[in-house]
Amino acid sequence: MAIAPKKNIPELLFYSLTAVASFTVIIFIIGIIAVLLKESSLAIGKFGVVGFLTSTAWNPVTGMFGAATTIYGTFLTTGLALLFAIPTAIGIAIFVTEIAPNYLKAPIGIAIELLAAIPSIIYGMWGLFTLAPIMSKYIEPALQNSIGKLPLVGILFEGTPMGIDLLTASVILAIMIIPFTASIARDSFNLTPSVVKESAYAIGATKWEVVKNVVLPYSKLGVFGGVALSLGRALGETMAVAFVLGNSHKIATSLFDAASTITVSLANEFTEADSDIYLSSLYYLALVLFVMSFIILAIAKFFLLKAEKKYSR
Repeated sequence: MAIAPKKNIPELLFYSLTAVASFTVIIFIIGIIAVLLKESSLAIGKFGVVGFLTSTAWNPVTGMFGAATTIYGTFLTTGLALLFAIPTAIGIAIFVTEIAPNYLKAPIGIAIELLAAIPSIIYGMWGLFTLAPIMSKYIEPALQNSIGKLPLVGILFEGTPMGIDLLTASVILAIMIIPFTASIARDSFNLTPSVVKESAYAIGATKWEVVKNVVLPYSKLGVFGGVALSLGRALGETMAVAFVLGNSHKIATSLFDAASTITVSLANEFTEADSDIYLSSLYYLALVLFVMSFIILAIAKFFLLKAEKKYSR
């Protein structure tokens, strides 16, 4: 009769600690959801789900609240930031990995990492005192006098250029997420086998053709992961956006309009909530942001895993 070997106690201890750490994350998530549901139950009962998500009302005096304007502002600032950041970040990664001489690669890489380490409140202060005046005096008037004269597109540049608006907030947000996408894209580009690139050069491919036909297809999963990470950062950013967005609960029709996001509303109004329904509505906003972020990142993860299976065949 075979005797079962004794369990290795250090290995068992290591297994137990890692399992506890893993399940702790799940417990934290469940705890956050439970608290948000409990604190927002009053607003859920009064406004419902559809009513709260589709209502543009936000009036603490009358006690009527809706999330449509803040959800709109969140998606708009995040979308514009990604539109500005992704081409810039990929361009930086291509330059660092494929074009820049060796003596420039390290300084640029360090600069990118330092940009990611700057606290968001510093970005917000810089945006308020430096970028906003530049936008209002030079950039936004120039946009009004050029693109703003075009039919249909011109409506996006109507209004008085103040510098405290959607465009400035999106630019600040784009600057904040560029380092994340650029760093991950750079690391992904570096994983492209040298022999593949050298083979392309050997048959007469140009630098542009190598990047377009070899580097980008090989590393696009990593780039997509970097974009997903930047999306998550942009959705939850608070202080940098709060300084330059204006906190206006209206549906903005121009890039020069003030607006609000879910995080900005929470940061600016939490201490002002003087009634139970007001406080519960803010918790309801936080719950909406949690669910929205989870769904968006889950979709991004789904497509990433699907693409990995496709290219691993």
